[in-house]
Amino acid sequence: MKNIICLAILSIVIGCGGSKVDQTVRLTNPSSASGTIASEAALKTARKKGVLNFSTDERVGGVITYLASDELNGREAGSEGIEMAAKYIEGIFRNNGVKTYFESYRDTLTNFEKPAYNVVGYIEGTDKNLKNEFIIIGAHYDHIGAAEPVAGDHIANGANDNASGTTAVLEFARYFGRFGKNKRSIIFALFSAEEKGLLGSKHLAKKLKEQNLNLYAMLNFEMVGVPLVGKDYFMYVTGYEESNLADISNAYAKEKLVGFLPTAKEFNLFQRSDNYPFHTEFGVPSQTFCTFDFTNFDHYHKVGDEVSIMDFDHLALLVNKTIPVLKDIINAPIREIEYK
Repeated sequence: MKNIICLAILSIVIGCGGSKVDQTVRLTNPSSASGTIASEAALKTARKKGVLNFSTDERVGGVITYLASDELNGREAGSEGIEMAAKYIEGIFRNNGVKTYFESYRDTLTNFEKPAYNVVGYIEGTDKNLKNEFIIIGAHYDHIGAAEPVAGDHIANGANDNASGTTAVLEFARYFGRFGKNKRSIIFALFSAEEKGLLGSKHLAKKLKEQNLNLYAMLNFEMVGVPLVGKDYFMYVTGYEESNLADISNAYAKEKLVGFLPTAKEFNLFQRSDNYPFHTEFGVPSQTFCTFDFTNFDHYHKVGDEVSIMDFDHLALLVNKTIPVLKDIINAPIREIEYK
């Protein structure tokens, strides 16, 4: 989340800005990244029991471990490391039935000096009318590359920021790519150069606006790798008071899935992630889901943002809790989410 630390240090001294299904997945070959999936019948059975077990700790662990590995050298925009991440993301899209929205999965940034790409996938809606409306599900997949060395380690792996959000979006893409039945069309966007000033999302938002995309909502995922502590909700959404997104999400989840974090309002996080360019360009609900609250993570833009401190069970649970909500939002007969 861009420049979170600069705000946080004003008042907080921190360093951060049934049986299971699909349990046989191993990502030993990152280029394939499709894995074993459960049948749709098994998922329906799980849903009837009040639980969706599409994603597992092993599955999300494999994805985030690769994205936050030293091999990718911190995924700085324009680097060889982020090029490897882009190829990995393309592989997951390709192997799970997610099509290209543009001529290829790569959307080349026009506002950054080095070659850099958003990775953009697409699943057309199934309803003859609603398919003309789009929902964007996004996260940034870049990080800062290097940071102040600690014990000889200079790689800022960016596990929570934002390999975690990228992993969640890739799991959503895998689900809808495999099972579809989304009445509205979905764009899955993994943004580059967020850490350079939201450049990837600014580029794509402007490009899609110029193409007159009929955008219903933009749902962004940022820093979701560790759970909230001492809250009566599972995650929060930035711009909570701007729309009814939390209420709609909680109604579909049948629990208090999304809450209000006062600190997010205090530090204006609504404007500090990749949702915001879509808000400014389209004027439609564009918000970020997050589980970073300034107290549960001490490694923002530091070399300590390692996969070893990520909670895979939490991340898989977040995916499993969110998929049914996304489905209901995407398939609702009317546009329920709206700014107040």
